[in-house]
Amino acid sequence: MSTVSGKRVALRPRRETAPVSRGAVMGLLGLSALYFLFPLWWLIVSASKPFGEQFSGTGLWFDGFGLFDNIARLSSQDGGIFWRWMLNSVLYCGVGALVGTALSALTGYALAKYDFPGRGALFGTILAAVLVPKVLFTLPLYLMFSGVQLIDNPLAVLLPSVVSPFGVYLARVFAAQTVPDEVLESGRLDGAGEFRIFRSIGLRMMLPALVTIFLFQLVEIWNNYLLPSMVLGDDRLQPVTVGLVGWNASHVAVPPPLVVIGSLVSVIPLVIAFLALQRFWRAGMTAGALK
Repeated sequence: MSTVSGKRVALRPRRETAPVSRGAVMGLLGLSALYFLFPLWWLIVSASKPFGEQFSGTGLWFDGFGLFDNIARLSSQDGGIFWRWMLNSVLYCGVGALVGTALSALTGYALAKYDFPGRGALFGTILAAVLVPKVLFTLPLYLMFSGVQLIDNPLAVLLPSVVSPFGVYLARVFAAQTVPDEVLESGRLDGAGEFRIFRSIGLRMMLPALVTIFLFQLVEIWNNYLLPSMVLGDDRLQPVTVGLVGWNASHVAVPPPLVVIGSLVSVIPLVIAFLALQRFWRAGMTAGALK
């Protein structure tokens, strides 16, 4: 029982989820996790086997251990170009994800907190761009970069990677929901400029969304293959995805086990990024901002 405006109101008891429903949900989640983790498990097991035995056996359990020897072979192949590819990927992803997240935050914040002519049309255009697959822009981008002499230039990969319509959409939605107008108005009354308010207040409240945008950008740029393969003909400039596909295409020059070992090493930076940034995925960071 509870009292509302002097009247006693009976509260309904909370319904507990039926064991069958909980079991069905847990079973579905378990199958989904198994489906997504199975390729990674196969990759870990295969890359850890002694060199030359990557495709033998069932591939579901370890049969000897030769991971360190395999990595040494990987490092010596073609003068250690694999690590140059890894460095290129880290550069493209790091710069592209950071700049893309900053641009998404600025644009999303402006769309959410400022009223200006054409705001609705601009946001509608961004929503439409989210629905267009980026692969459709590959050929136009190649022709454009060829016309301005940017082929075999890292800028041909970096410039498209900083544009993220989905990042702008996510930043706009999050800013509208979690950055109170009253807090911004308080900053203006204290004499702070608009950019300082955004940097000191808006960014901190939008931090979970910005981390999510950064990780999405990081993964998208890291896994991007088609555009770098078209605009980067120099092996020394290619990211690891393009390099591994090139190795896989030359079965005679490069042993196939090296592609498996390189694939495992190439996913390690993504795993590290997720583990390092997961503590920032917190909801309700603005709780207590308003009384």
